[in-house]
Amino acid sequence: MAQVGFGVLGALTAERDGTALALKGPRHRAVLARLIVARRRVVPVTRLVDDLWADPPPAALGALRTFVADLRRVLEPERPPRAPARLLATEGPGYVLRPEPQAVDAWRFEAAVQEAAGLPADRALTRLDGALALWRGPAYADHADEDWTRAERTRLTELRLRAVEQRAAALLVLGRADQAVPDLRAHLADHPWREEAWRLLALAQYRTGRQGEALAALREARAVLADGLGLDPGPALRRLEADILAQDPALDLGLDPVDGTAADTAAGTSTDTAVARLWQRTATAYDRTLAHGARARLESTVGLMRSLAVSGGAGLHAAREQRLAVVAAAEEYGDPELTARVIGAFDVPAIWTRSDDPELAAGVVAAAERALVALPAGDTAARCRLLATVALESRGSREPRAPQAARAAEAVARRLNDPALLAFALNGRFMQSCTRAGLAPERDAVGAELVDLSARHGLVVHEVLGHLIRLQSACARADFAAGDRHAAAAEELSDRHELPLVGVFTAWYRALRSAARGRTAEAAAAMRAAAADLAGAGMPGLETGLLPLALLALRIADGERRPEVDLGLDWGPYRPWVEPFALLAAGDRDAVRAALRALPPSPADLLYEARCCLEAVLVVESGDAELRAGVRARLLPAAGELAGAGSGLLTLGPVDRYLDALAD
Repeated sequence: MAQVGFGVLGALTAERDGTALALKGPRHRAVLARLIVARRRVVPVTRLVDDLWADPPPAALGALRTFVADLRRVLEPERPPRAPARLLATEGPGYVLRPEPQAVDAWRFEAAVQEAAGLPADRALTRLDGALALWRGPAYADHADEDWTRAERTRLTELRLRAVEQRAAALLVLGRADQAVPDLRAHLADHPWREEAWRLLALAQYRTGRQGEALAALREARAVLADGLGLDPGPALRRLEADILAQDPALDLGLDPVDGTAADTAAGTSTDTAVARLWQRTATAYDRTLAHGARARLESTVGLMRSLAVSGGAGLHAAREQRLAVVAAAEEYGDPELTARVIGAFDVPAIWTRSDDPELAAGVVAAAERALVALPAGDTAARCRLLATVALESRGSREPRAPQAARAAEAVARRLNDPALLAFALNGRFMQSCTRAGLAPERDAVGAELVDLSARHGLVVHEVLGHLIRLQSACARADFAAGDRHAAAAEELSDRHELPLVGVFTAWYRALRSAARGRTAEAAAAMRAAAADLAGAGMPGLETGLLPLALLALRIADGERRPEVDLGLDWGPYRPWVEPFALLAAGDRDAVRAALRALPPSPADLLYEARCCLEAVLVVESGDAELRAGVRARLLPAAGELAGAGSGLLTLGPVDRYLDALAD
C-alpha cells in the first residue's frame, strides 16, 4: 500500500511514496489543512464551509464536495470507482482524514519531543535533533491568518521552543555546554522572555568557565523581564544566581533536567541540586575512608557499573568498557572469592540472546571458569553467580558448557533458597533456551516464574525482564492481548524506576504487532522509528543488521519469495542468510544451492526460527530437494507459531506456511 505523508511544519505539503503531490488551488489546500488540524476527528460539513469562506456563497456545499473529490483522486489514485475512500473518508455529518500516526510531520515532531523527555541525554539529543529538523518554517505557514489554525500553531510553536530548550539541557548533561551557548543566544534573541532559556544559558556559561558572563546573563534576564513584562525572575533563576555566587560544586556535576518547562525544571533543579550535593558529600567521605586500591572500593565499582548498565546508552557502553578491567584487577589479588564476588555482582538482566561484545564476553567467561576451579567445592552463592555468568555471557553460542552451567546455577540457587540468586540463574536459563525451534513455551515458563518471584521479593529489574520474556513468548503464539498486558506492565515499572531500555523493546513489539495484523506500511514505519530510537542505546548485538532484516521479513511475510536485497546495507550477523537472496533474484539457482550448503550453524538465539524460515524460502525457490527434509525437521517444533515472532521484534508470518511449502 502506498504511503501518503503530509507536512505542516512550514507550507502545506503532501507526498506519496516520497513523490510530491499536486494539490491544485488554495481551497483544496485549505480543506486538507483543516482536516489535518482536526487530528483524525470528523469535521462537519457546516464547519468546513464556515472555515473556508468568510461569507459562504450559495454553491459552497457543492464546491466543497468537488474539492474533496479532487483531493481523493490525488491522495488515492488507485482506488477503484465507487470504492469507499480510506484516507479522506465521509463519516456521519462530515469528512475525516485518517493518515498513519507517522504520516504527518507535526505528529512525528510531537511524539519525538515527548519520547525525548524520558530518554537518557545522548538518545534525547539525537531524537530532538531529528524532531527539530522537521521544521521548514512556521507551522501552517500558508494558513497562518486563519482562525482555525491559531490554537494548533500556538501549541506547536510552544512545543518547538520547549524542544530547543530540552536540546540545550541535554547538551549540558553530556558535558557539551560550549555547544549550547550559541544556540541559546540565538533562541533568546527571538524569544527573550523564556526564563528557562536564560537559566540554561547562564548554567552553560558557568560550566565553560565564564562565571562573569553567567551572572551578566542573569542580570540581563532580570532587566528583560522587568522592562517587558513587569516581572521579577522566577525561583529557578534566583536559585541559580545564588548557587553561582556561592560557586556551589553541584553546578559542575553535570546534573540537569531535560524537560523544558520553567515550572517543572525549577522543581527538578531543586531536587537535582540536593541529590548532587548529597552525592558529592558521600563520595568525598568514601574517598577519605577507603584507601585507593582497597578491595571494598573495587567491589563498589562493580555496583556503580551495574547502575550504569541498566541506564542504557552511554552508561551501558561505559560499563561494558570497564568491566573486564575490573575483573582483571580483582584477579590480581589472588583471592578467588573476591574475584567471584566482582564477577557475580554484575547481575544485570539480559533480554537479548546475542552478545554486544563477544570479546568481552569470552574474557568474562574465562575469568569465571578460572574462579570456579579455584573456589572450594560446595553450594555457595559465589559459585552460583559464576555459573549464571557463564550461562549469560555464552549467549548465542552452541558450546555444551553453557546450558550445563545454566542448569547447575539454577539447581544451586534453588537449594540455597535465595530469590535474588534464583532470578539471576533463571536469566541464565533463559539465555540458553534457544538451542532449537519451538522453545517459546519453555521461555514463557521462565518469564512467569521471574515475574512472580521478583514481584514477591522486590527485584524490580528482573520483574521487568520476566514481563519482556513473556511478551516475546506471547508474540510467538500470536497472543497480542497477552503481549499488550506484559508490554504495559514492563513500561509501568520502567517509568517508576527509570529503566529507559524497556521502551526499546516495547516499541519493536508494537511494530511486530502491526506486521502480524497485515499492516505492512504501518509496521515498516514503526520499525524505522524503533530503529532510530535503538541507535545509541548501547546494544550493538541487538541493533546491528536488525532493521534491514525486519523489513526483509515484512516483504517475505507479504508473499515475496524472490525479494531483491541491497547487499550494501549493514546486515550484520544475518548476512550469510541474506546473500543467497541476491543470487536467487539473479536467477542463479546453482549458486543459491551452494550458498545454502555453506551456511554456518545457526546461532542459538531468539531469531533461530526466523533464519530457518529464510532457509526454507531459499530451499524451495532453488529447488534443492536434498535440503528440504533437514530444514523442515528443524522448523517443525515451532509449528503453529508466528515465524521469528518469539524475538518480540519481527515476523515472517505463520511457521505452518513454510512447513507446507517444504512438504510439497
